[in-house]
Amino acid sequence: MGLQKPHSHKQKAQPITRPKNDENNGGDCFITSNLLINPPSIITPVSSDSPYNSWLLEHPSALGSFDRMMKVARGKRIVVFLDYDGTLSPIVDDPDRAFMSDEMRAAVREVAKYFPTAIISGRSRDKVKEFVQLSNVYYAGSHGMDIMAPARPLKSSGEAKHLAISIDKKDNDVLFQPAQKFMPAIQEILALLEEKTGNIQGAKIEDNRFCISVHYRRVREEDYGILEEKVKSLLQNYPDFHLTTGKKVLEVRPSIEWNKGHALDYLLDTLGFGNSSEVLPLYIGDDRTDEDAFKAIRSRGQGFPIIVSTIPKETKASHSLHDPSEVLTFLLRLARWRKGSSTSRSTFSNLGSW
Repeated sequence: MGLQKPHSHKQKAQPITRPKNDENNGGDCFITSNLLINPPSIITPVSSDSPYNSWLLEHPSALGSFDRMMKVARGKRIVVFLDYDGTLSPIVDDPDRAFMSDEMRAAVREVAKYFPTAIISGRSRDKVKEFVQLSNVYYAGSHGMDIMAPARPLKSSGEAKHLAISIDKKDNDVLFQPAQKFMPAIQEILALLEEKTGNIQGAKIEDNRFCISVHYRRVREEDYGILEEKVKSLLQNYPDFHLTTGKKVLEVRPSIEWNKGHALDYLLDTLGFGNSSEVLPLYIGDDRTDEDAFKAIRSRGQGFPIIVSTIPKETKASHSLHDPSEVLTFLLRLARWRKGSSTSRSTFSNLGSW
């Protein structure tokens, strides 16, 4: 799949056989015999900082490149994937107050009218759904370890019934939880973390169902080392778990071969577009956990991995957006482009509401 190989102690969630099919409208910078090509694009510098402008040459603005991207998209099918924190909402000190704006919600709703759309977040699925408040999108929480499809007819993989993972159906929704067996240990670790970090001012433990976030944005700099050591020390007793880092957050995750890249592939499979050469997945995210999704798109040889960043950073993304306000502009422009695309209307007619 072209994603990072798991550590030796990771357990595999079994792969899903991908059916062939399609999805309409497309992307930008890719494919010629599986070669990833970045075409020249209009660069709109948002900073006078030279390193950032140099970085933009390698990861051009998705807004400046939009027209060129949509030329590649003609006759293709776009599937939209979005991170939440730092992409649809600003990064804030209190993770419980990372609200998206009404304007962003309206933009995501509009995009989801025309393209299958999924939110893939490290948050719990219930929490991100509470933030987004939309019924016409897919939700994948816990970095893709907890996926719920919206209530609509799905083209599920015929191999799904053979998977050694939890799949339940409720009100036509399909629940996919490859880390279900780790739940007892996760709850145990959660209780211990709350106990052991309770005396560190500013530390916040967040239950994300299949992973645990230890937020330290409000922790004093001199206390961070103590917090990190407490978390690492605790995990020594749980060899089936590992620690990852994000923006001012430590995350405890079960050691299985599953991440946002796998979630992206799973959702494409569920839609029936896993092996389609006509599908262009578009993923927008800002964190290092989103790199797994970027890699998954690159391994497909077509699509748009777009990073949200105000600073130059190492990334597998092909394009960039500066901040959530540019994400908003891009999504509105994408929906507007679809509205005005008369050539793709007939192609979409077989997708129901999409």
